[in-house]
Amino acid sequence: MNRATSKLSRLILPVAVSVSLTLLLAQAAFAQLKVLACEPEWGALTQELAGDKVSVSSVTTALQDPHHIEARPSLIARARNADLVVCTGSELEVGWLPLLLTQSGNTKIQPGNPGYLETSQFVSRLEIPKVLDRSLGDIHPAGNPHIHLNPRNIAKVAEVLRDRLMQIDSANADFYKSRTAAFLARWGESIRRWESQAAPLKGMTMVVYHRDLSYLNQWLGLRETGSLEPKPGIPATTAHLADLVARMQRDPAKIIVYSAYNNPQAAQFLSDRTKIPAVMLPYTVGGSDRAKDLFGLFDDTLARLLAVQK
Repeated sequence: MNRATSKLSRLILPVAVSVSLTLLLAQAAFAQLKVLACEPEWGALTQELAGDKVSVSSVTTALQDPHHIEARPSLIARARNADLVVCTGSELEVGWLPLLLTQSGNTKIQPGNPGYLETSQFVSRLEIPKVLDRSLGDIHPAGNPHIHLNPRNIAKVAEVLRDRLMQIDSANADFYKSRTAAFLARWGESIRRWESQAAPLKGMTMVVYHRDLSYLNQWLGLRETGSLEPKPGIPATTAHLADLVARMQRDPAKIIVYSAYNNPQAAQFLSDRTKIPAVMLPYTVGGSDRAKDLFGLFDDTLARLLAVQK
């Protein structure tokens, strides 16, 4: 190497090192938290609160029953790389989440660590059974886990999720705080609008498919008068549907509802024989074209219910 080349190398090397360090620091500064949501509603809420600071994926979709998911290798891989797992808990995911967490080998997201969040632990749960008896069907010992269909529960969870994001990613704490405040302001306004719109629904009687609408019913004052499942988690039987038909002919409900992930066959069967309208509710984000986010979920749910009430 001649003297000129050596001198040039001494000049270039520090610049190259400086550029490399700058790029590494920039990557670190813009590194997104990886959040794995068990259900679409929690993925949507995380995105609302954290924006481009997170990369969010959901284990389930609105067209899947969250009780029954297979812990596939692709899901285990996502859990292995997650910084935070946000789930409903109360045994909604008991059939698959423990395996997903164990197989991931990711200590950050194990129960008891900051990277694991069960949203149902922060709201008042309905239908906590007094007797634990599996002959009664697929009951949840900790209460009904489908908490997200009361928007006031969403607000409570948002505050907890904000604090958890701030704990895990303190460098962006101010961002999460301000973004959550903005979300809660919009959410509060929407709740007031929804409750005003839904006033005509109070007292509406309905036949449900599964008891996944209990929090919606409590919030709006709807009354469940029958279920397409003879017992929670037990598919409809011919005998049970025949009994429902007889009951509805004597004392008809206003509406038969089922969620986007339910097979509509039983609801349609009952509707055809009783002339009671059967209506699909999106249940969660992605359950209909309009339910693209949490706001759309409640806008569409109320619109579908109000269309029957008119």
